[in-house]
Amino acid sequence: MNEVLMVLMLAVPVICSIPIALAWIYRPGADWARKLPYLSVFGLFVSLIIALYFLTQVPDGTKAIIYWLPDYNINFVFIFDYLSKYMGTLTALIAFLIGVYGLEYMREDYRLGWYWFFFNLFTASMLMVVYSDNLLSLLIGWEGLGLASWALIGHWFRDDDELTFVGIPGRKLVINYWWPPSVGGWRAISTIRVGDMPMFFAIAAIYALTGTLDISQIPWHELFHKLGTLGTVILMLCFLMGPLTKSAQVPFSEWLMTAMTGPTTVSALLHSATMVAAGTYVFMRLTWYIRPWELHAAHAAHAFLGVEYIYTFMLFIGLISSMYGAFVASGCWERKVLLAASTMSSLGLMFAATATSYWLGIIGVYVGFWYLMTHAFAKATLFLVAGHLIHVTHTRFSVGDLKLASKLKIACIITIIATLCLSGIPPLTAYWVKSAMDELMHSLEHHFGYIPLAMLVITSVVYSGFLAKFLSMNFIKGEKPHHVHIHGGAYMASAYTIMCIMLILLLYRIAGALEPVLAEFIEFGYKSSSFMVGCLVLVAYVIGLVKPTSKALSKIGTFLSDRMYMPFLNDLIVPAVGWFGSKIADYCNKGIDWFCHSGIPNFFNAISIKIRSIQTGYLRTYIKIVTSVILIILLIFSFVRW
Repeated sequence: MNEVLMVLMLAVPVICSIPIALAWIYRPGADWARKLPYLSVFGLFVSLIIALYFLTQVPDGTKAIIYWLPDYNINFVFIFDYLSKYMGTLTALIAFLIGVYGLEYMREDYRLGWYWFFFNLFTASMLMVVYSDNLLSLLIGWEGLGLASWALIGHWFRDDDELTFVGIPGRKLVINYWWPPSVGGWRAISTIRVGDMPMFFAIAAIYALTGTLDISQIPWHELFHKLGTLGTVILMLCFLMGPLTKSAQVPFSEWLMTAMTGPTTVSALLHSATMVAAGTYVFMRLTWYIRPWELHAAHAAHAFLGVEYIYTFMLFIGLISSMYGAFVASGCWERKVLLAASTMSSLGLMFAATATSYWLGIIGVYVGFWYLMTHAFAKATLFLVAGHLIHVTHTRFSVGDLKLASKLKIACIITIIATLCLSGIPPLTAYWVKSAMDELMHSLEHHFGYIPLAMLVITSVVYSGFLAKFLSMNFIKGEKPHHVHIHGGAYMASAYTIMCIMLILLLYRIAGALEPVLAEFIEFGYKSSSFMVGCLVLVAYVIGLVKPTSKALSKIGTFLSDRMYMPFLNDLIVPAVGWFGSKIADYCNKGIDWFCHSGIPNFFNAISIKIRSIQTGYLRTYIKIVTSVILIILLIFSFVRW
């Protein structure tokens, strides 16, 4: 039964998108073809119903196995545990709501067949990643995400509309500091490939060493003991390169910023429950079954130092990425780029919280996961509002005043609720999760001092400030829009309103302590230290709301909005190193080619000519040659004897 439902969950969205894909090939733009997206959204709805069934009716730990190569222990194995059931429902629900939003937002698009096919493939691929227990089937979904992201980020490949760009067209800072959709799609898939290849080899190594690819069945402790410290570090770093690039952590962050060249619906899905969330989710899934807190107990024997090094690395790479993303977002003016940088910041916090599990136990995974849930609904809401604003104002930059707010009352109210709930202001949704995160970082004092806690607090304060800036610059104190064209919007408003309601229901679930682990969040939230951090966050929010811009800090703001010149690494330094390496390889190839095709043949040709020159046929010549050789030999022996 579960096997059949799993196949339907993955196949129905893709199958339902095929008719519009075919229609757009043979009858592009036809009126009847523009009605087919409803069928695609229906496919997403089917996946949502099945995900809800898995969440409510299937016991934790249940597996669905579709046999493929049983003799080699390679099968499609899907597991329904705490993480996959919640994450699957989250993914299916957000994809469905964004699909409803897209019915209106993408109505007049010129590539609807392409868009809906890859949108549904994107969702199905993420669901495969979420439920897969087998690393090979997970890798198939992983690659599906990469392909679909390239297709959707570069959807408007004609590069004929400045509204779809990132940056100001024509601006140069040694390199072109603006990116059209075609470049955005290429940047995404080329960066992700950097992480996918070592991840692939790591999976192959795990299979070779253990004989299984099922995450829940891999003897992780034995594997790490067999590999030793260096082997563990190499294997895990190779595997985690995939999640780190997928989730755009430093220094792989640039693709995420320029991914905003895609439609807003793609940005919302990519930044909330799919693609970038896939990296953090896979790290949580690995940690759930590796159970590193048990290995920490064996640290006295120095048997698992490699695991500690890996989790220390993930802790600090997450905190550094979160600070970088927060500061970049605080300087951004483009609506979607600001939200993209904030997503990177949030993903870093998820990695960092999950990494604390090595020292503090499974609570670290729970904190990271529930922050993922909170962030997904809030960020999807804000992206959909941003798309509506772009639709209405015909600009991707943050503009809007109270007059615009009066015309878009629902969008304004939803933005207020979403930013407050995501900021970490007590007693709203993110506050309880952030309080638990504060406690985790504080508990690492004996290992790393107060550095992790300080980095988290700074990130939280800056994060709250730029969310308030987003609200203020789009609905309160921003410039008056040059164009305001309010039309339709019923589907769009309905989608982000429901998304925001889910955020409030999440608050009820967390604050109501409906699970034992959530009761711990409430305990952390009532601590005076957590409340003090919450007050700092509130102050930052108020300042960002009242004073979203400052002329005195304009140069710093420009530096931050330029993403601290990180594009130079992506677009100048790395390509320069690559071209230098390719030239060296080219010269080496030319050298090898000359040696094999010219050097050696010419050498033997010259020798053969010399040999032929002494083949005269005269006995006198041969006697001279033999006599000369004998004399040389005698001369050599005389020197040796001497």
